[in-house]
Amino acid sequence: MTSPLAERPGCTGCRAGLDFSFTMAFQPILDLSTRSIVAHEALVRGPDGAGAASVLAKVTDANRFAFDQRCRVSAVELAARLRLPAVSINFMPNAVYEPVHCLRTTLDAARRSGMALDRIILEVTEGEKVTDAAHFRRIMNTYKRSGLATAIDDFGAGYAGLNLLADYQPDFLKLDMALTREIDRQRPRQAIVAAVVSVCRALSITPIAEGVETEAEMRMLRQLGIDRMQGYLFARPMLEAAAPVTWPQVTHEAA
Repeated sequence: MTSPLAERPGCTGCRAGLDFSFTMAFQPILDLSTRSIVAHEALVRGPDGAGAASVLAKVTDANRFAFDQRCRVSAVELAARLRLPAVSINFMPNAVYEPVHCLRTTLDAARRSGMALDRIILEVTEGEKVTDAAHFRRIMNTYKRSGLATAIDDFGAGYAGLNLLADYQPDFLKLDMALTREIDRQRPRQAIVAAVVSVCRALSITPIAEGVETEAEMRMLRQLGIDRMQGYLFARPMLEAAAPVTWPQVTHEAA
């Protein structure tokens, strides 16, 4: 008898080969309250270090499933080899056709590499439209039950916005750089971020600010109650390596 999973188009896609190669760069996520590196985000790159756009341009409906699976495995294996404290991996929600089955390769990679599941964070990006809210909740709840942490990436840009957060409450919420850029000089951004931080506190979600480039931005974000940050102010992504961190002077500005 044919397995029901075999009838789904994604099953064939997961087993399909890719006719292009890629690797990962890593950018640290810092906790300024403890001056510690809490995780590294895995960012897809070409084998020669070319940007993510050059790789993603080769992703099609035919290879989307295989690409998503290969990204997870590559990120987990490289993070384990580099002994990173934790790794945050973007995934494509529309490339997950059956949550338990599609998670298997990630769990197998973690087991082979000795990476504890609580050191793996799976980020869903708002850049890809979630077309089935119920299916999305099943995906995220399956990940959480498996012991993985979850995050909504690029919050404030792309699709869904507050609707995505209303449907599912992740462990982490990553504020898009469009909200953090020049926040020290933009009162509307300050008000929006303050409101998001308040929502995060009410829902027991840890906010992370992305794209932090100046000390003025960092100071304002701390005043607004955000201690976890990521951006060029601290470190640029480094290909297949843990980037060295520049720690700015941190005072007690946090509210």
